[in-house]
Amino acid sequence: MRITNYELRTASVKLSFRLFAVLCAFFVAAGNSFAQNDAPVQKQINFSEQANHLSRLIADGATEQKRDALLQIRNLETAEASRIAVPALRDKSEIVRATAAASVVFLPKDEAAQNVTPLLADKKPFVRREAAFALGKIRNPNTINSLLQVSQIDKVTEVRNAAIVALGAIGDAAAVGELIKILQRKPQTKEEFTRRSAARAVGQIAQIIQTGRVKVLTPENFLPERYKIIEKPNYPKLTEAFPSFRQAVSVLIQTLSNSREFPDVKREAAFALGAIGDEAAIPILQVNLGSEDYYLAEICRESLKNIAIETP
Repeated sequence: MRITNYELRTASVKLSFRLFAVLCAFFVAAGNSFAQNDAPVQKQINFSEQANHLSRLIADGATEQKRDALLQIRNLETAEASRIAVPALRDKSEIVRATAAASVVFLPKDEAAQNVTPLLADKKPFVRREAAFALGKIRNPNTINSLLQVSQIDKVTEVRNAAIVALGAIGDAAAVGELIKILQRKPQTKEEFTRRSAARAVGQIAQIIQTGRVKVLTPENFLPERYKIIEKPNYPKLTEAFPSFRQAVSVLIQTLSNSREFPDVKREAAFALGAIGDEAAIPILQVNLGSEDYYLAEICRESLKNIAIETP
């Protein structure tokens, strides 16, 4: 078969285009490969430059510059970044020290706790409060005794309350015995938030042990029961595994039964009873299903559902 010159030229052009396309694809792939290989190096260089800049601001900047640098460090959420903030914990400005406490929480737990715990003795209440909150985010059980001491002897109510909140977030049963002592005291207006925090902390500790969830919702939602999330507990008999909760159940029942107790405290007590999951709480929770406090009634409904979960 005879092939014309036109057909030869057409085939040549098609081949050239195909070769060009192959070469383009090769160079694009090679470029991407080089870019990917170079990305970690460039990222490290960029962070190193940023770290040097932030370190200079923390060392020599004005107060607002230091705070801005610490907020940037907090937003990075890495141990490497948090380590840059450590010197700011000893800054002469109380607001810088307080901001730094929340910026070092991404360090390894032991290192973070060792750096923040001394601020619980800071001369400024604002710094002590923020240090307590920071320890709650660090969640190191080794700080429980220090926080308990603050919750008992600090002269400022806000600082004591922050320590109680932190104990709940840490989620260790070792704090329960001291927390329920707060609820055993006679209700007083000046202690309303303290009592609420204590009841919530006991419930949060139980929830963390049973489900691993730190966040507390009271009530979880107002949806019909079939839409509520009930998780299987790690310990079907929590009071047997952790005896400190046995006394807690008794104190929480008394709290929920007390007509003079504050509504918010009752709500948190009902939540805590459900988180612990002991059957001894069923009667008082059932009584409060008809409460005029709609939130309390819903929390009791959720708590009863938690207690009634079937376990093998």
